[in-house]
Amino acid sequence: MNAFDLTQALKAKAREQGFSLVGVCEASPGPHLDFYTDWVSRGFGAEMSYLERQIPLKATLESVLPGVKSILAVGLNYNQPPLSGEGRPVISRYALGRDYHKVLKGKLNTLAKWLSTETGAECRPCVDSAPIFERDYANLAGLGWFGKNTCLINSREGSWFFIGLLLTGAELLPDKPAFGGCGNCRACIDACPTGAIVQINGRWQVDSRRCISYLSIEHVGEFSTEQAAMIGDRTFGCDICQEVCPFNEPRSSQPLRAVTTTEPDFLATRSFPSLVELAQISDHDWDGLTRGSATRRAGVEGIKRNARANLRNQAMADSAHASTMIEKSDA
Repeated sequence: MNAFDLTQALKAKAREQGFSLVGVCEASPGPHLDFYTDWVSRGFGAEMSYLERQIPLKATLESVLPGVKSILAVGLNYNQPPLSGEGRPVISRYALGRDYHKVLKGKLNTLAKWLSTETGAECRPCVDSAPIFERDYANLAGLGWFGKNTCLINSREGSWFFIGLLLTGAELLPDKPAFGGCGNCRACIDACPTGAIVQINGRWQVDSRRCISYLSIEHVGEFSTEQAAMIGDRTFGCDICQEVCPFNEPRSSQPLRAVTTTEPDFLATRSFPSLVELAQISDHDWDGLTRGSATRRAGVEGIKRNARANLRNQAMADSAHASTMIEKSDA
């Protein structure tokens, strides 16, 4: 099978697996290594020390798959309505169903087996864990461009999608990189309650130390008073910058934007207990609740800490509202 036919067949197989975004790029060095190194040196990676340790590994794809020649990049929609209800935890949409690592890795393994059988080439699926610039290669493969919130945005489908990569020693025909931009829009910047999206040297980037997703998932230990206030009502992750993005607003000319996922594993959402219950959940109950879920990443102590902060923030907001109403009634 020649390179053209092989590439087309692989893309067709990827779409059969449910990937709505599919593209190919060459296995060239990631174009943002210097920017990433500078970002880490500024302390924007917060306590995620592994990010600095990965710099030498991210400099070359050979560290991930020796002999790699091509990369298949895929996108899988995970959008669905968020959990709602007073006194309930606010969980990022990507974590409502089955752990995306497991879902995407399973689909990519299927593609890897097919490609290896057809070509004899070695393949390696990568889903948000290998030392590789996923968004860079997804951009080069045409899946989307970088928004000011640093998410990859597809002009037709928005940004509610996971990225998966399949590195291979097979020769595939590359697609053109995706191009686009936010223009003068500041929706995500203005909506971020902690001011985590900053511009330095002409580049928009996220300071993890002020990012609710980082604080509620990766931060280890108790919160400072400021950190506890920053997470607001968010219990695991944060979707604010995507919720306000115009590219995630469906319109008649762009009906594919922010459509609900059809992936059964993502739609199989679990029932999370109330914040009060979550703040004192036992190790045993936590284990059962989060088995096969991305929320497991926060750990039982982390999720209890987050729930306690949510409850305190809600109590303070209720108290402030009551005081305002009293002042108005006395006026």
